[in-house]
Amino acid sequence: MLWLNKAIIYLVPAVLAVTVHEVAHGWTASQLGDPTAARMGRLSLNPLRHIDPIGTLLVPALVFWASGFYFGWAKPVPVNWGNLRHFRRDVALVAAAGPLANLLMLLGWWLVLLMISPAAPVLWRMGWTGIGFNATIMLLNLLPVPPLDGSRIVTAALPPRLAAGYNRIEPFGLVILAGLLATGVIGTILDPCLSWILNLVESLLR
Repeated sequence: MLWLNKAIIYLVPAVLAVTVHEVAHGWTASQLGDPTAARMGRLSLNPLRHIDPIGTLLVPALVFWASGFYFGWAKPVPVNWGNLRHFRRDVALVAAAGPLANLLMLLGWWLVLLMISPAAPVLWRMGWTGIGFNATIMLLNLLPVPPLDGSRIVTAALPPRLAAGYNRIEPFGLVILAGLLATGVIGTILDPCLSWILNLVESLLR
């Protein structure tokens, strides 16, 4: 049963984190004029509609086992940017919706910890795992590396010509991210922020 407890502790928060993140993108786009995700059934909270077997399960498990750092992704929710009513503003809002959803889930897991006791070890560890996963996904996605959400926000802020040049690196984005992870650059950037969040949560539980 030990392996089952570990699977529940890690899998439930991880799947929720990436599923709600993607739904938030699609829902925000639908409110701003693009119904693409809704028409394709991607506004569902059913994780099977969003799970990428490699990005949601295999890669996170391997990276977490090797480094203790969470890195993964779900199937991106399709967005037809041309349908957005106010292009530059709405691109930024759609992009920001994913990290914002992770922040709200982080707060939700904090509330779970407030309501339970460390004497319930599975739920207690699941709560902390949910906080850690959502904080990591939020911070990681705010990095300005295409195709992460932070790059969409930067694109919306740049003049059109600069934005076009900046987005030319998107096809190489995953390679760049893998290199930054392997060399420890992302850890150096994110670890202080992640530690601050976890320490803050811990202080609020006392």
